[in-house]
Order: sequence, then C-alpha cells, then structure tokens
Amino acid sequence: MTELVRSSIHDGYTEIVLNRPERRNALIQPLGAELRDAVLAASGDDSPAVVLLRGEGGAFCSGLDLKAMNADPPPAWRAEQGATMRELHVALYECPKVIVCALEKYAINAGAALALGCDLIVVGEQSYLQVGEVQQGIAAPNNVAWLSARFSEATAASIVYSGRRIPGPELVLMGVALRSVPEAEVLQSARELCAELAGYPPAGILNSKAIMRALGPVKDAKEWFATAATAGPHRGSGGPLPPVR
Repeated sequence: MTELVRSSIHDGYTEIVLNRPERRNALIQPLGAELRDAVLAASGDDSPAVVLLRGEGGAFCSGLDLKAMNADPPPAWRAEQGATMRELHVALYECPKVIVCALEKYAINAGAALALGCDLIVVGEQSYLQVGEVQQGIAAPNNVAWLSARFSEATAASIVYSGRRIPGPELVLMGVALRSVPEAEVLQSARELCAELAGYPPAGILNSKAIMRALGPVKDAKEWFATAATAGPHRGSGGPLPPVR
C-alpha cells in the first residue's frame, strides 16, 4: 500500500509529506494516525530541530475527505476520526521543534487547522487558507483552538466568522504567515527557510519554543483541544457531514 505520510531528513531538517495527491491530500483517520506518529517521531531528542510539513502534488490539504467519511457502509475508521485528529493536534502543539508549513494552493477547513498548527507558514501569492466550516453549519474546533492559542480574538473572529478564502499576501499582513512568494517558489522557499533555521544552534530554537509554550495560554494541550471539541452548545445530530462547497 502507498504510504499516506512520508518522512525523511533533508539538510538538517525533517520533511513530512501528506501523500494523498489523488484526493488533494484530504484527511482520513488512517492518514491522521500516520501523521500523528510522524510528528511524534520528529519530536524525538535525536531528530533535527526543524520540521517541514507539506502536501504531495503541489497542494497542501483540502480538508477532511467527506466522500470517504460518508461512504455507505461507513469506513471502519470513522468512529476514531475525531479522537485521532485531536491526538494529531496535541502532537503538533507539544512538538518541541519548529514546524514550517509549505502552503501551496490551499489549506481548507481541517487542512487550515494543520497549517495553523505550524509555527511558520510560507504561502503562495495565489494560495489561500480558509476556515469555512461556518458556511457549512458545523464547528471548527481545531481551527478555533489554534487561532485562540496564537492570535488575538479579533484576528480569530475575522477568519472564523467570515469563512472566506484568505490569500497569501493578506495572511502575511495578518501575521498568520511569515512570507508569501510566487506559487512555483513555495516549496523551495520553505525548504530554504528550514535549511537556514537548521543552521542555527539547535539549543536556540528548542529553548525559544519552550519559553513561548511556557508563557502561552495553553497549559495542557489535551485539555485545550478536548474543550474546543465539546464547547459548542449546538453540536448537531451526528449524521452525515455536509458536502464541501
């Protein structure tokens, strides 16, 4: 079987790749589990201090694979989807290494949460991030959890309540992305950034991130993401998820 997630070492950093290009790297529970394990492995003390997260096929992530999740009969893994995704985001938050996202084309809904879970984002000028769950009448717990941990309430509100596509240059102005580059240069620029960071003394990166985490609002990542998953008063019927718009 094709690996849903690939991991390798390049120029002193770990590169983790979402590998479902035929589905625009849409997320399913098995991919989430492999990605969680790859992040945990990259968090090891003997691994590089920098991680690059990207999607195969020139796109980052189109969100949850709703077609697969709503299959009849339901896939055996669907019951574990929510728990696995929370475990993945806890692993991202607790990763002591700096994580760089190469945001090519789009990061939509659950894909946006993955991008927001990275410490630095390199995005294409025509690429976009979209937290569009509000337009579908569903919650965006992992997106809201990351936005609340990293940004002001005003910034989070502008992203979550509008549900709109936010292009690369605007993401930079908002402080969500580090830099915006021409589409064809996203991956190379992200790799160059990782190589640059990997050239710094690892202790500087690791200690800086540890201090930022210690002084941040999240004291228990498991509790933070679990609270986000259950906080809304209107959780819906639990039936089939709506189609992507």
